[in-house]
Amino acid sequence: MVSDAIRPRKVALDLMGDVLDEHRLLSEVLARRVAGLPAPDRARAQRLVTTALRVLDRSDRMLGPHLKKRPPARVMNLLRLGVAEICEEGAAAHGVVNACVAIARAGRNTASMAGLVNAVLRKVAAEAAKWPALPVPRLPKWLRKPLIDDYGKAAVEAMEAAHYASAPLDLTPKGDAAALAERLGGALLPTGSVRIEGQSQVSALPGFADGEWWVQDAAAAIPAQVLDAQPGERVLDLCAAPGGKTMQLAATGAEVTAVDISSARTGRLEENLTRVGLAAEVVTADALTYQGGPFDAILLDAPCSATGTIRRHPDLPYAKDGGGFPALFELQERLIDRALALLKPGGRLVYCTCSLLIDEGEEQLRDALARHPDLVVDRARLARPGIDPDWTGAEGGLRLRPDYWADRGGMDGFFIACLVKPQ
Repeated sequence: MVSDAIRPRKVALDLMGDVLDEHRLLSEVLARRVAGLPAPDRARAQRLVTTALRVLDRSDRMLGPHLKKRPPARVMNLLRLGVAEICEEGAAAHGVVNACVAIARAGRNTASMAGLVNAVLRKVAAEAAKWPALPVPRLPKWLRKPLIDDYGKAAVEAMEAAHYASAPLDLTPKGDAAALAERLGGALLPTGSVRIEGQSQVSALPGFADGEWWVQDAAAAIPAQVLDAQPGERVLDLCAAPGGKTMQLAATGAEVTAVDISSARTGRLEENLTRVGLAAEVVTADALTYQGGPFDAILLDAPCSATGTIRRHPDLPYAKDGGGFPALFELQERLIDRALALLKPGGRLVYCTCSLLIDEGEEQLRDALARHPDLVVDRARLARPGIDPDWTGAEGGLRLRPDYWADRGGMDGFFIACLVKPQ
């Protein structure tokens, strides 16, 4: 029987198994695992598992000298969890060791290894001073190698450092950004987002209940800025949920239609619109078969690998292995072609993905131009305050990376391109 005092650790351990052994995303399993826990314990369990996953490579380096052979998966994950608490979070070693031993003893398949857990974690605690000198946690090989091929080793190491640093909280204001930053004690970013450092309970921040802002990474806010919807324009947001970009578009005064294939996600989108007091037509439909338009402007935030969001979602490189990515690449091609068919002559399409993979960005743009040679790439719209012109590639797309704005806390990885349909 696991006591209530260590139940968040037990839940975090279960979540680690879901990700590392069952290859499930935290977003798929978190709600079920934390159900029934008090709010503080839910938050703690989530923090523990995300920290443990964020430093996984470093934890394994710390554990290596103390393991003659790799223990069963659940015991290994328990050790990783203990190392993360002791070495990364600076928790009192005595309490962490005792809790991990108690969890091991309570498990039918782990009870016999409680002594190992005790011995190894005590040795790790005695050597905790070595932790800061260990290499920054590396991405798994399946992702690290193609990124090095695309960007070079130095760039990937900079991205890994950004992943390890994790991410601050970014808000998109409905009104005056400078006033919101001052009110919340945040930093006003050059692109107009407000950045909040440290841990914050989002729903408790001033202005949440009144719909004055919504959570959205600064990089994720840029595609809608590039589209630059105008009052009265008919604008389509394809693959729209959870709705950050929809709200940005609606705030311009444009007539916005938001389409997403998932009824659960469109339900959440409608809730978000209601909270911030903005209006859009929300449609649950497959973007590939949706009938509408023609539209003056379309924003396509295509389904992708989400590899640009690892600093917020450290489970992603462990839950995935790249096996399903070719099907995503094909879907992105089809969505681009469908979006162009829904666009007015002379209209503009912003294509974006929260991905670091060239296949989902620069290659998609090159292929789209090969399929539609009359398309015009509008580079001018990519010019934004705080965006380095060198981030725009030869093909005319904007490449954002986690290590950009390193002195400000980084940003999600994104690719953004604006295409104009011929008259």
